[in-house]
Amino acid sequence: MHDYSQLEALSAVIRTGSFDGAAAQLGVTQSAISQRIKQLEERVGAVLVKRGQPCTGTDAGNRLATHTDQVRLMEKSVEFALPVSDDPTPVRIAVNADSLATWLLPALAEHDGFLYDLIVDDQDHSADWLRSGEVAAAISGHAGPVQGCDSIALGAMRYIATASPDYINRHMPNGPTVEAFEAAPAMTFNDKDRLQMDWAAGVAGQSVTLQKHRLASTQGFIEAATLGLGWGMNPETLCRSHLDAGTLEEVSPNAPMDVALYWQVSRLTAEPLKPLTKSVVRHARAALIQT
Repeated sequence: MHDYSQLEALSAVIRTGSFDGAAAQLGVTQSAISQRIKQLEERVGAVLVKRGQPCTGTDAGNRLATHTDQVRLMEKSVEFALPVSDDPTPVRIAVNADSLATWLLPALAEHDGFLYDLIVDDQDHSADWLRSGEVAAAISGHAGPVQGCDSIALGAMRYIATASPDYINRHMPNGPTVEAFEAAPAMTFNDKDRLQMDWAAGVAGQSVTLQKHRLASTQGFIEAATLGLGWGMNPETLCRSHLDAGTLEEVSPNAPMDVALYWQVSRLTAEPLKPLTKSVVRHARAALIQT
């Protein structure tokens, strides 16, 4: 068994990014934090914290910190357990950027008992964080539950391929043809983002090779599109006002892409996260398309 105070020190260092921050959060001295981390590293026989600005966890350190946070979550659901701290409980969740920018935050804000550590990743890859045991829940594009998790359908986020009128006149005067797609600059969130590629292939009727700006910002996608930097898939809730105002146009009219989303939560922590799950489901189903 590991010393719980050492595990809490590790979790606090990784969460705050410094030994001083961890000391302030736990109400002890910085030297006490250093001693606890040193003793824990000696016990497990591995480096757990990468010292730097900020401090970060090694793979082993992140796993232990996540385990500690999950234990604290489970303690909340055990009514007969010994009294635990009233401090907010850290909870790591993998989320896609577009959900974070549109409907998710109001659901999280309904609960004061958590300190959220949000890992932003593509919806097609967020479930990998659950498989590795590094998060307690995830918003995923896959319906099938990860082993040891429950999966709840949230609805579908509707995307529209948009660009500025000037961009379309310059780069796609003859419409979204294969030649236009392969010559005109598109935008992508990162290398995991396939929305633009998949949508273009569906419209063109064949695979296309896109020239892409990498722009890891949901709001940045909207602004870049209005400025004519490139075309991209934008959530309808964010681009509708621009379409109505004429500052954006659909690259191909009446050709939206709907991406189904699911809330996957580890059964180990499902009970203490039940109120949060209810909020997430309620807000998602109010904001997303229900079929």
